[in-house]
Amino acid sequence: MKNKRKAFWKNFKFKYKLTITNENTLEEIVGIHVSKLNGVSVLLSAVTVIFLIASLIIIFTPLRNYLPGYMNTEVREQVVQNALRADSLQWMLERQRMYIMNIQDIISGNVKVDSVHSIDSLTAVRSEELMERTQAEDDFRKQYEETERYNLTTIDNAPAVTGLIFFRPTRGMISSEFDAAKKHYGIDIAASPNESVLATLDGTGMLATYTADTGYVIQVQHGQNLVSIYKHCGSLLKKVGDTVKAGEAIALVGNTGEKTTGPHLHYEVHIGADVVDPAKYINVK
Repeated sequence: MKNKRKAFWKNFKFKYKLTITNENTLEEIVGIHVSKLNGVSVLLSAVTVIFLIASLIIIFTPLRNYLPGYMNTEVREQVVQNALRADSLQWMLERQRMYIMNIQDIISGNVKVDSVHSIDSLTAVRSEELMERTQAEDDFRKQYEETERYNLTTIDNAPAVTGLIFFRPTRGMISSEFDAAKKHYGIDIAASPNESVLATLDGTGMLATYTADTGYVIQVQHGQNLVSIYKHCGSLLKKVGDTVKAGEAIALVGNTGEKTTGPHLHYEVHIGADVVDPAKYINVK
C-alpha cells in the first residue's frame, strides 16, 4: 500500500519538460519544466482569481440587487417611497375624478354655482350634496342605525379566526378602546386627516353610505362570516359590490358625523351576530 502511495505521489510530482524549438535549426527557444502538481495548482489559482473577481463585481455593482433575498437599505427605502407615492397618486386621482364629476354637475345644473366658494371646494361639493338624501336613503339610514344600536351582542372571548392575517386599518394611536358597557363597539384610532384607511382582510363592500352620527361609513364582508366597519371617514374610495384586497385603501381618515371630536377612524369587527374587540385581532401599537 505504501509503495503504491509513493508511486502515485512520485508520478504526480514527476516533471515534464515542455520545449519550443526552431524547426529549421532544432534550436531550443523556450523550455519549461512542469508536473501534474503544477497544473492542478495553476488551475485552482485561476479558479480562485475568477471567483474573487466575480464576487467583487457583484458586491460593488447593482448586480447584487438581483441576488435572491438581497436588498440594500437604499432599495428598501425606494420601495417604501414608491408605495407612498402610489398611494398619494391614487388619492390625487380620486380628487381629480371628483373635481371633473362636480364640474359636470355644475354644467348640468345638479349643483348650484352659489354653493361653490373656491376651486378647492369642487373636490368636496359632491360630498356635501350627499347630505341631501332622498326619503328612501333616510329610511335606510335610520334602519341601519337602529339595527346597529340595539341588535348587537358582545362577547368577551374573541372567537378563533383561522388562516386570517389582519392588516392594521390605518396609522395612528388608539384614542378610545372597545367598551361594550358604554356601547362603544369598536376602537378609535387617532390619525392625520386624509390618511389612508385600509381593508384589514380580503372582502367585498357591502355598505358605503353617510349617516348623521357616524359620517361616511364603509362596511366590508370577509370570509368566515366576519365583517369590518370603518366610520367617520373623510371620503370613501370604494362602493357597494367592489372587491377589495387586504391592505388596499378603501377610504380616507376624516372627521365627519356628529359623534366625533377630531380626525380619527372608528373601527369595528363583527363575527356573525357578535361584535368583538378589534384590538384582539390587530396590532395598532
